[in-house]
Amino acid sequence: MRISIILAATMLTSNCPAFSADRPPNIIVVMTDDQGYGDLGCYGSPNIETPHLDRLAAEGMRFTSFYAAPFCGPSRAALMTGCYPPRVSLAFNHVPNAETGIHPNETTIAEVLKSAGYATLHLGKWHLGDAPDYLPTRHGFDEYFGLPYSNDMFPYHEMLPILENEPPLQQAIRKRARYTGSPWKQGQAKFPHPFEKPLPLYDGEQILETMPDQTQLTTRYTERAVRFIQENHEQPFFIYLAHAMPHVYLYVSEKYQGRSERGLYGDVIMEIDWSIGQIRDSLEKLQLDNDTLIVFTSDNGPWLPYGIDGGSAGPLRGGKGSEFEGGMRVPGIFWWPGKIPAGNRTSEIAANMDLLPTVAELADVELPEERTLDGRSLWPLLSGNTQEGPHDMFYYFGGSGPGKVRLRAVRDRRWKLLLGPDGDGGFKSGALFDLAQDVSERTDRIDDHPEHVQRLRLAAESFNKDLQDNIRPLGRLPVE
Repeated sequence: MRISIILAATMLTSNCPAFSADRPPNIIVVMTDDQGYGDLGCYGSPNIETPHLDRLAAEGMRFTSFYAAPFCGPSRAALMTGCYPPRVSLAFNHVPNAETGIHPNETTIAEVLKSAGYATLHLGKWHLGDAPDYLPTRHGFDEYFGLPYSNDMFPYHEMLPILENEPPLQQAIRKRARYTGSPWKQGQAKFPHPFEKPLPLYDGEQILETMPDQTQLTTRYTERAVRFIQENHEQPFFIYLAHAMPHVYLYVSEKYQGRSERGLYGDVIMEIDWSIGQIRDSLEKLQLDNDTLIVFTSDNGPWLPYGIDGGSAGPLRGGKGSEFEGGMRVPGIFWWPGKIPAGNRTSEIAANMDLLPTVAELADVELPEERTLDGRSLWPLLSGNTQEGPHDMFYYFGGSGPGKVRLRAVRDRRWKLLLGPDGDGGFKSGALFDLAQDVSERTDRIDDHPEHVQRLRLAAESFNKDLQDNIRPLGRLPVE
């Protein structure tokens, strides 16, 4: 049975809400796929124009230490559950026809808001299991329109054996791969390829079409979001828009094709920026902009091996899959006119797992105390009531199977320690970086500061043991 949500009479952290008690704020969370820290104008991109997102950042709060997981599925699990991915046994990516998924007992962000009277919509990538029991509509969303997993999980890849008379899509993928300098070997004969069925586009729990025209996905998701806003403007609503892009393979509509100095990747980001503008315009026309929180982020860092199609981490080291900052530090923009002070920037530690407790506070919903959450409400920081974030530490978890934990690094507000297993259940120290002075993680300070090494390693061992003792199960068919 699902954990029940109890409506509270007061706010979790304040008896005086900073917003109307008659109607909690609308909430829109936009998550891109494999977009790097350095791929927005407001985060330093020199050649990708993102005026709508830059405006959100200028009118709201921009985080410079906002974290996700290193891969697609785990990051979405953290956002949905408010937990580090291994705590909920979701520290890996699901493939098509999976027999596992998010456990039905997990309380998702959509269920939290639905309990408070919200209309809920998920658009785009889900990646927490594609069996009916694990689809968004079984986990708190009234509506779902999107892909159940990554946009490249279909029967085409440059590594597949080269055949005669290949379909145009396969030919186009091979041609683009040669141009970008993809790391995969063209036509490699022995490639384990689990993505044999056509890519499905769902509407609710039904497959609307297969192998959809991906050049139109950003537009279709945006139009559906605008329509949902129009249809539900008289009640609070929650939209989780998880774009397929800029995960390779890249697709963009004609309206942005060839528009960016950064090439196809820049075109794709510009269209995502257009999407934000369309959503904001719809809010303004309905006079809902002052009643709506928009959050913009990415699920992990850029997929660097794909070269010019892989995005940029800006000044950060590493990319997708890495425990370095470029793998897990992502854009984090929060906008709510009149409630979040404009023009704020913070280096405090925050993460996508903080969204669930944050919106629970805003919706005046009390979360069950018996369910451990790793996320913390960001509202005191966002509202300007404090300049200090809720996290003294952040733990970097890599991919791992259900019931297993792979802790790879830990940081506090200044220092970051890389970790490796010592063979006895503990950790050996790797490198120590001073993130305040060396955000690019170029200089190892481990010999200069043994006191920080010991302190961080002990904190990591303590947290790791507690998490391992409290792992929650993965959903399995038949549902347990």
